[in-house]
Amino acid sequence: MANLQALADAVIKGNQTSAVSITKQALDEGIGPKKILEEGLIAGMGVVGVRFKANEIYIPEVLISARAMKMEILEPKLAAAGVNPIGKALIGTVQGDLHDIGKNLVIMMLKGAGFHVEDVGVDVAPDVFVQKIKASNAQIVGLSALLTTTMPAMDKTLQAIRQAGLNCKVMIGGAPVTQNYADKIGADGYAPDAASAVDVAKKFLN
Repeated sequence: MANLQALADAVIKGNQTSAVSITKQALDEGIGPKKILEEGLIAGMGVVGVRFKANEIYIPEVLISARAMKMEILEPKLAAAGVNPIGKALIGTVQGDLHDIGKNLVIMMLKGAGFHVEDVGVDVAPDVFVQKIKASNAQIVGLSALLTTTMPAMDKTLQAIRQAGLNCKVMIGGAPVTQNYADKIGADGYAPDAASAVDVAKKFLN
C-alpha cells in the first residue's frame, strides 16, 4: 500500500525518484489524486516552507524539494477528477529586470500549496502583465524585482493593472523590496520570501 507520509518525506528530502514511484503506486492502487496531492505533496512542501522560513534550510534545498514534487504525473489526473486549484496566480519579473530565481521559487511554493500558476517570465512590460491577467483571469498577481533600479517598474505595472480595472490582488517581492515600498505604491501585499508569498496569497483568497 502506497504510504502518503513517505511521499511527503520524499518531497522534504528532495528524493525525486522515490516521490515519483510512490505517486505512481498510489494512483495504481486507486488512491484519489486530491488525497495524494494534499496528504503527500502539499504536506511535504508545507514542511519545506516552514523550515525555509526558520532558516533551517536554504534556497538550494527548496529547489531540490520542489523538483521532487513532480506535478506532471498528477495534474492530468486532478483535472480528470474535477479537482480545481485553490486559486489562480500569475507571476513575473518586472520590465528591465532579468532575474528569475526568486520568481521561480515563489511559483514552485505556490504550486506546492495547490495554486494554478502562470509564469510570464522576466523583463515583462506593464501592458503585457495587463494582457496576461485579462487572458488568465488570475486572482493574484506577483511582481518580482531584484534591482533597486527596476523597482519603479513595479509601481508602473501596478498603476497599469489598476487603470485597466482588473479585479486582482497584487503582491510584490524581491531583495530590495520592503513592506514600506509596498505600502507606498499601494500594493495589496508584500512577501519577504517564497514561503511567506504562499501565506499572503492564501490570505487574499479568504
